[in-house]
Amino acid sequence: VVSTQSTVSRGINAEYGELQTFQHYFKRINLRDRKIALIRRFLTMTFSQLSKHTSAAEAEIARLTREIQNLEDSVQVDPEISRLETENNKLKFQLSHLERALDAERSKRMVSFPTLFAKKLKTAVSEAFPDVNAKIEVGPNMNKNAKCDYQCSSAFVIAKEASKEGKKTNPREVANALSSKFGSLDSLEKVEITGPGFLNFYLKPKFVCAQLQDILMNGVRPPPCERKLRVIVDFSSPNIAKEMHVGHLRSTIIGDTISRLQEFLGHDVERVNHLGDWGTQFGMLIAHLEDKFPNYSTESPPISDLQMFYKEAKKRFDSEPDFKQRAYKRVVDLQGGNEQIIKCWKMICDISLAEFNKIYERLDIRLTPCGESFYQDKMENIVRWLEESGKLQASEGCKLLFVEGEEVPMMIVKSDGGFTYDTSDMAAIQYRMVERKADWGVYVVDNGQALHFNLLFGAARTVGLVREDQKVTHVGFGVVLGEDKKKFKTRSGDTVKLKDLLDEGLERAEKKIRLKEEEKKAKGGAGLLTEEEIIACRDAVAYGCIKFADLTCTRTNDYVFSFDKMLDDKGKTAVYLLYALTRIRSIARNAGYTRDQLLDHARSQPISLEHEAELKLGKVLLRFPEVIEEISETLQPHTLCNYLYDISTVFTYFYDKCYCIERNRETGELVKVHMNRLLLCETTAQVMEKCFDLLGIKTVSRM
Repeated sequence: VVSTQSTVSRGINAEYGELQTFQHYFKRINLRDRKIALIRRFLTMTFSQLSKHTSAAEAEIARLTREIQNLEDSVQVDPEISRLETENNKLKFQLSHLERALDAERSKRMVSFPTLFAKKLKTAVSEAFPDVNAKIEVGPNMNKNAKCDYQCSSAFVIAKEASKEGKKTNPREVANALSSKFGSLDSLEKVEITGPGFLNFYLKPKFVCAQLQDILMNGVRPPPCERKLRVIVDFSSPNIAKEMHVGHLRSTIIGDTISRLQEFLGHDVERVNHLGDWGTQFGMLIAHLEDKFPNYSTESPPISDLQMFYKEAKKRFDSEPDFKQRAYKRVVDLQGGNEQIIKCWKMICDISLAEFNKIYERLDIRLTPCGESFYQDKMENIVRWLEESGKLQASEGCKLLFVEGEEVPMMIVKSDGGFTYDTSDMAAIQYRMVERKADWGVYVVDNGQALHFNLLFGAARTVGLVREDQKVTHVGFGVVLGEDKKKFKTRSGDTVKLKDLLDEGLERAEKKIRLKEEEKKAKGGAGLLTEEEIIACRDAVAYGCIKFADLTCTRTNDYVFSFDKMLDDKGKTAVYLLYALTRIRSIARNAGYTRDQLLDHARSQPISLEHEAELKLGKVLLRFPEVIEEISETLQPHTLCNYLYDISTVFTYFYDKCYCIERNRETGELVKVHMNRLLLCETTAQVMEKCFDLLGIKTVSRM
């Protein structure tokens, strides 16, 4: 319609222009009146025709307008489209709500400076060197001669990668380019380029004060994480009917710390105790139980030492053919689901679990038992699925699963039709990664099983049980050695029972504490502990020193177990660090301030750092989030132990340089309290307590 109207208008304007030209032309040449009259008549006729054309065009426009309106009135909106539009608006609202919630959650977490600076550097790299894909790493300053807080040497890698892409440059030029595009941050005082291309970062003292104030008022919190994960941690895993021994110590302690760390980061963690509660050994245990306690079905058998009971059954199994045959029969009955035999089996399992739980309770460790028996039906299903999908290959009666790149296959079914540990582990990984939909499966098992787990993980990925976006990790560790550098055993050559080890730790710790108390009595008796405090201190020191000694060494290495070194109150030991924390806590107590009073004061007078020793301690405390991030990647708890020791060392330097409270040397009267430093002490104690908590070590208020 618009197009038609425009065409008519252009036609009218064009013809009208021509007529004006004719009129002007004839006027100028002074034509005769007759010609002028003729021309006038012609113009009148032309205008009449144009008017008719215009009217017709207007009528056509009106007609088309009516048709368009009729079409609009006749069109009905599809209800499905309306529903989708409404749903889309709801989703937009939910997205906006989630984004606000995510921002609020991020604000609850502590700042990790290496992550923050690395993120800014990645943006700078994408702008300055868009063709380069290099890993950016920022770490704390380890050079004592440099005064910066953090350093980055990635300019060297970027320069090398840029040269490969045909852009010749050097690390210094790269560092300059990154610095110019880095931008500003509230936390940064400056970015400096030194040497051949190092980037040095300096924190603003005011920002350090603000972050310490945040810790003081809101507590120690985790660093940001990209998303919440479901993490299944498999650790400890003792065998039913056998006592836990020193060989279970490392898996139990390391697994607990890894679980605590993942829980602190906000992940959904399942702590799984993969018990050895199925197999041929239960046949001989059940047969021996029937002989020794024939009334076991109505009276609970008084088995106080299940380990001895196991040894008795094993001796009969090896020496009595009839007993051995009956034991095999009981295995068949157990696997066949015989009700009476199942009851007997559960009784043995319950006795063992009760003993295991005593150990876990002493060590403050939580675990959910899920033994091999749980996967019996699942093993049959996984074998059937592998066979139907053509993944298994027959070899001398066995059914094998080959993994590309691995020389040894997995034995899924033995020649006699029985299942193996490979079958059980395949069923377990299928349950955890497919049915439970875990994002990350963690197996805390000694280094000796590294080949098995490489094979297991490779097989699981090959057959599709583990997706590309899922992780499975073997957290290997070394063995516990005696002071003779051989496997830790008793003098008689037996494996050291974990219960006996913990008992000895308690005995040694209490003896040392009471000796210290006697020394205090001899000096006047000031600051003596109550009996309740002695017991609490004994437990914290005994169990804490065992855990810390295990966690403080690189987990993949063997370590020497020595109570004398563990209980030393000097050096990097749990005793020294626990005592350092109690000393820090005692400063405010000696000044007459409670924690609540300190927080009330902090609300009106925030922390300020004026002395260089104060600032040094403050910056060490702010490294907590980056330490947590590093451990979450490496699963190496010794990093946290080292950090805890760093805090105590820097605090000692601060305490030597800066008076927190001042007393009259003659009367002992309190003269002055430096509240700002008491607040810094409180913040230090909070960070140290969180480190101890993640290591599974309980603290005490007095020691």
